[in-house]
Amino acid sequence: MIKLGEWNELEVVKEKDFGIYLSDQDRSQEVLLPRKEVPAGTKIGDSIKVFIYKDSSDRIIATVATPYITMGEMACLKCVGITKIGAFMDWGLPKDILMPFKEQKGKVEEGREYLVRMYKDRSDRLCVSMKVYTYLSTASPYHEGDEVSGIVYEFNPQLGAFVAVDNQYSALVPMKEIHSRINVGDRLEARVANIREDGKLNLTIQKPIKRQMEEDAEMVYKIIESYDGRLPFNDKADKETIEREFGLSKNAFKRAVGRLLKQGRIEITDKNILLK
Repeated sequence: MIKLGEWNELEVVKEKDFGIYLSDQDRSQEVLLPRKEVPAGTKIGDSIKVFIYKDSSDRIIATVATPYITMGEMACLKCVGITKIGAFMDWGLPKDILMPFKEQKGKVEEGREYLVRMYKDRSDRLCVSMKVYTYLSTASPYHEGDEVSGIVYEFNPQLGAFVAVDNQYSALVPMKEIHSRINVGDRLEARVANIREDGKLNLTIQKPIKRQMEEDAEMVYKIIESYDGRLPFNDKADKETIEREFGLSKNAFKRAVGRLLKQGRIEITDKNILLK
């Protein structure tokens, strides 16, 4: 049986000017490999490995090209167009693959990459879905404190950002760790804060405290510069204002301000923070 969305080892059974026809051992179905893709010297009776998909006329067709994703696999694909039926993703073959709206987890934008999994819909069409949570592995090789990278595949304002580390391991950045906007499709650099009993990773996007404090202090200094050296509030501002202007928690902001104060680079008044 020829398997759609997978690599198949098939036999050449017929040759035409426009290509060769391939079939499995049962001879129950034939599929065309276009002439431009036929390896030189191929003849009837030869065995050839091909990937099977459907062309723009919804007919099954073979290719020797390697797609970015195959049936049941996960991969990051770029959105190349949005239509009334969903998003079309580049998967390395001439006909882009569809991600229906119902399979999207958050807003999908053209030009951005998203982690997806391939499946067949009820009409036996190849599609991709962002619903990857249950397919991610909990057997990661990482330990507490390790630095990791991953892609955000879902965002929940109550729980946080769901991340696929290395595109395959299940992880979460808890909401308490997030102080700036995070979108589905964002790539994050993080550290493993702890490993849950079920093997899923809890991540922190905060750097080690000393290094983070230094970076935060420089960032705060530059933002105060953008206010012509006079920030219109001080370190007693409400957390919403601080998060909006700096993308920091109130505690992180106070630590950064404290470092700048200790370095003698700022002055704090009842209403402002001033550069010296």
